[in-house]
Amino acid sequence: MQAKTPILPTRRDLKFNPPAERIHDWLDGGVHFTLLMNTMSLVIPVGERFFIDAVRHYRDQITDPELKKAATAFIGQEATHGREHDDYNALMFQRLPAAKEFEDSVKALLTRLKKRAPPSTRLSVTIALEHITAIMADGLLSEPYMIEKSEQHFAALWKWHALEETEHKGVPFDVYEMMMGRGPRAYVERSLTLVVATAVFWGKVIPAFIGFVRDEGKLSDLKGWREFWRVGFGEIGFLRKMARPWFNYLRPGFHPWDHDNSHFLQGIEDFSAPWQAKALPSA
Repeated sequence: MQAKTPILPTRRDLKFNPPAERIHDWLDGGVHFTLLMNTMSLVIPVGERFFIDAVRHYRDQITDPELKKAATAFIGQEATHGREHDDYNALMFQRLPAAKEFEDSVKALLTRLKKRAPPSTRLSVTIALEHITAIMADGLLSEPYMIEKSEQHFAALWKWHALEETEHKGVPFDVYEMMMGRGPRAYVERSLTLVVATAVFWGKVIPAFIGFVRDEGKLSDLKGWREFWRVGFGEIGFLRKMARPWFNYLRPGFHPWDHDNSHFLQGIEDFSAPWQAKALPSA
């Protein structure tokens, strides 16, 4: 089976060093939506490591040489994402101790899943959560507000992550189709997994996010919540605009590159250049 991913991902080693004093309000000086993004960041390192293990399990079975290269690049990109979000999340741990408890709870959940679920299920969880990540990335790259109104280090980190998520969005999906095929069983598994994974993801993120807002003393800040609504569901609509592409995944013939947003990748190397770090270790 030939992979459909049109782009070979490239691993880039970048460092962003976001400022600790802006961890709570880096998005346009607002606490509420900043904390939602921070809560999602807390999921990323442990999630990325789960994805790496799920794809690595099948890498040696991949017969398409280009897909095997892409899978290795995917693993490398995800490892670097995890490292940079570890640094980011450490700032949250310093400010809000409950953030570490939340990350630990996500890690425990994924550890249980890794022990109990078969490899195909772990890979289906990976492609489901990668789909959610890919549509968030597309939303972030499509909406100038999310980058232009953010503190520059946080803006660059999120833009880099969104660009690389776009670059490799088809890779784990292609691995899944190569290993499990495109028949009814594979379709049912990946579709049900998306529904369950979405419910679990937001079921974990939303209570933690509200707790962080409370810890910042902003739970009764109506002005802050109005701005949260504007960014998430109103005029900006970052979260609202995710609904339609989420449902696209449930089409039997779906592939992540059905939505070709590769134009965002033009100039990625020029964008990356100022943030280059040290030499890369092997994946």
